[in-house]
Amino acid sequence: MTLKLPNTKAEYLSLIKNTALVILGTFVLSFGTGLFIIPFDLVTGGVSGIGIILHSFLSEIPLFESLTTEFYASVVNWILFFIGLIVLGKSFAMKTLVSTIVYPLALQLSSMLVSSDFLGGFFYLRSDMYAEYSQVAIILAAVFGGAAIGAGCALTFLGGGSTGGVDIIALALCKKFKSVRSSVLMFIIDATIVIVGMFAVRDLVVSLLGIVSAFICAISIDKMFIGESQASIAQIVTDKYDSITKEVIERLDRTTTITDCVGGYSGEGKKMVMVTFGFNQYADFLLLMSKCDKDAFITINRAHAINGEGWHTDD
Repeated sequence: MTLKLPNTKAEYLSLIKNTALVILGTFVLSFGTGLFIIPFDLVTGGVSGIGIILHSFLSEIPLFESLTTEFYASVVNWILFFIGLIVLGKSFAMKTLVSTIVYPLALQLSSMLVSSDFLGGFFYLRSDMYAEYSQVAIILAAVFGGAAIGAGCALTFLGGGSTGGVDIIALALCKKFKSVRSSVLMFIIDATIVIVGMFAVRDLVVSLLGIVSAFICAISIDKMFIGESQASIAQIVTDKYDSITKEVIERLDRTTTITDCVGGYSGEGKKMVMVTFGFNQYADFLLLMSKCDKDAFITINRAHAINGEGWHTDD
């Protein structure tokens, strides 16, 4: 997919809106992680899970005892970004760049909020204020932490961005093992992090709550953005089918199906273009259509299932 800079006012406004969504989503994700997940060592997978594991194993070594979980998570996030840049290319890296920059800053800010010095430890559920309700506090942390992370990821996807993280490992492996779906590899990687986290945290209840939080995160993403599938089908009635097809191929790395149709009211012959694209390309598709034919009649539906040669969800 070719990376192109905006050259019209509409494209610049769309870029600003999408960037704002990515930044907001990353802040929500980071605060959910910093306020609820990290304080209770809830290993839900992802970069925060790796950070908790590294902190748990290395904190007893004098050289690393002063380093925080937030620090480890931020370092891992940047390492994965550069892996993505090298293996997956500039186009993918640009989608994760904003989130990669904002995530460490927002995570560090959230760690300041859970300090006992900030509003008397109001945001710190493990403080003495909530000692009597410690069991309730950790359950609330698992629920709200998972929901916040899921909501943050969904907002980032709506902005056409990506949170990167361990998903980069899965997508990089997909380039080598083309027969394996990225979703399967993502599940395996996150499951591995959770299992290793059980040995790092050494608390079965906390580990199980981490799994519950991960499920809540998945449900939150599903309800806010994905729906029942990871793909959408767009049907476009237009006279500019050639330019739309060209842009879809160049910008989305997808292709189209073009059929003849007749307007029911006008009786005029027209062309209908059908495009299938992944959920993280939704914003790119709308921008493409505003550029090619803003008067086109477009219907977008969720795809229940898509299979067949040429379909991929790894963008």
